[in-house]
Amino acid sequence: MATVDSLKSLLIEQVKDLYDAEKRLTKAIPKLAKASSNEALEAALTEHLAETREHVSRLEQVFELLDERAKGKPCKAMQGLIEEGDEHAKEDYDDDDLRDAMIIGSAQRVEHYEIAGYGTAIAHARLLELTEIAESVVNLQAAEDDEDAEIVEEAPVRSRRPRAARPVAADRPRRKPASGRARR
Repeated sequence: MATVDSLKSLLIEQVKDLYDAEKRLTKAIPKLAKASSNEALEAALTEHLAETREHVSRLEQVFELLDERAKGKPCKAMQGLIEEGDEHAKEDYDDDDLRDAMIIGSAQRVEHYEIAGYGTAIAHARLLELTEIAESVVNLQAAEDDEDAEIVEEAPVRSRRPRAARPVAADRPRRKPASGRARR
């Protein structure tokens, strides 16, 4: 079992889970499509299979970005959802529409699991991205700005005019308000 010791390692574990889940779905969806009797449902499942294959490909890109080998971690939740869907698809139904309704219910359960998994992974990835930006760019720039400010504060202030010759607030001309109207 992997040691989860950082947000990045947690994200990697989540991506492994999602990768395994999507790979399992590429095998499960065709079975559900074959078991369905409704043409529109079969077409929707076939379309979803293409999307699932795209998800697998995108997750492989995520592994590359994380400098990790694309390898799944057994997703027990997806395994259970698929097994349950397979069992229901094999049951006897008095009406094919009932089987199709069950297939839709199984597909919806899977989708909700995916939504939750991807939502969590995305939230963690965004935090890591912000942390990366902070650590590699923004914080460094802020530190440089602090160093520049310290240099300015430490430098002696030199004026071309003697102190007494500097204009004071009462001597400066008054600016008109931005609206162009005089103050009342």
